[in-house]
Amino acid sequence: MKFGIVGNLEKETLPDAITTLLATGDKRPVEFIVHDELAKLVNKQVGKRVIAKKETAEIEELIQQSDIIVAFGGDGTILATARMVGRSAVPILGVNLGKLGFLAELSADEVEAFVDDILNNQHIIEDRMVVKVTAEDQDVQLYGVNDIVIDKSSSSRVIDVETHVNNDYLVTYTGDGIIVSTPTGTTGYSLAAGGPIVVPTADVLIINPICPHTLTARSVIVPDSSIIRVKIEAETPETRVTADGQQEKIFKPPVSFIIQKADFTIKLVKRKDKSYYDTLRTKLMWGKDIRVSKDE
Repeated sequence: MKFGIVGNLEKETLPDAITTLLATGDKRPVEFIVHDELAKLVNKQVGKRVIAKKETAEIEELIQQSDIIVAFGGDGTILATARMVGRSAVPILGVNLGKLGFLAELSADEVEAFVDDILNNQHIIEDRMVVKVTAEDQDVQLYGVNDIVIDKSSSSRVIDVETHVNNDYLVTYTGDGIIVSTPTGTTGYSLAAGGPIVVPTADVLIINPICPHTLTARSVIVPDSSIIRVKIEAETPETRVTADGQQEKIFKPPVSFIIQKADFTIKLVKRKDKSYYDTLRTKLMWGKDIRVSKDE
């Protein structure tokens, strides 16, 4: 089995985590292919060539050769990796070197044992929905695993976001913008904006206003077969569309957008012995009394 290795080059613990994983290959029937930029960083920090050139590849070749891609970093690294993987359907295993991390399945010290689980077929591959936004009458498309955000960009003024679902008028949100989230993304920006938590396997999209200027504006959950149309009128100086907080495009209103489920999914490698609800309890500290300090 071939594992491709990518990572967030800004993480201080990344070289140590990579070298630890590579050492497991001496004891197991696996091969590792390291992203060439990552290999340069590891070799530089270690002070010698611990990763040979023949064990490295540019990202496109790495994706083609890998059975599973191991992404070291946080959720942002996994989202960036998902964008690079795209339609290729190569599963991604997230290893958390960050803080919160809802998408990352493992910590660095758990990787070696989980490699054995994968070799013994003791793992799960989950399909995660991707959402697509298209600017009408323009050749612009962006894809998000977490969400698509349409907002007022750098303006201090509110914008009116006229929102339709399957050609039926829903509401015009007045505020800073809206988030259209996949179930995976409901623990991201959507949650911070007051949206609901939705299990990743649910077949829905979540429409969530950002700082609406009315107490009656609420999130709306629609089937994932829905076509969501958003119109921004000319009174707004500019509108920004962002996918997963990583790709963005500025538009001059009036402009309309179509948001819908993409025709492909992203595959994430998960444990058999840990559920999504286990992750929620751990990450959100449910069941713990946060009023009690560590010193008490």
